[in-house]
Amino acid sequence: MPELHEHPNVRTAVRYHRAVSRFAAGEELTAFLHPDTVHTQLPNLLFPDGTVRRLPELVDAVRQGRALLTDQHFEVMDAVAAGDRVALEVTWSGTLAVPLGDLAAGQVLRAHVAAFLEFRDGKIIAQRNYDCYERLRPAASGEADRQAGNAGGPL
Repeated sequence: MPELHEHPNVRTAVRYHRAVSRFAAGEELTAFLHPDTVHTQLPNLLFPDGTVRRLPELVDAVRQGRALLTDQHFEVMDAVAAGDRVALEVTWSGTLAVPLGDLAAGQVLRAHVAAFLEFRDGKIIAQRNYDCYERLRPAASGEADRQAGNAGGPL
């Protein structure tokens, strides 16, 4: 995807996703975001009503994500840029740090994401995500322990 990184907004979008992967906080995160940014997550499996977040709520959501996940990874698969708009195809995975509903700590969540970003003054002013999560299955007895590196119980 080398030619895609030639567009300055695509470069910024890729760096932004890398920062979010690291649970960037404070100035590291807000350096990518316009003060008037709006992040919209369309309805999906984890957020059936979707979400709309302004900058303070977005920063808080990253903090909450750090508590919910031990790690996460975004891989930008493709990008298209036109003027101040960038469309991304992204794969995401995250490992649960704590149980979530019927899901056990240690389970890996995966999603295929279409993200549409708009830029103003070189910063993201709007982001709309369409997250398609892979089927979530409760961990079978002992499966989460194995995924977390434990053989499933005492030896």
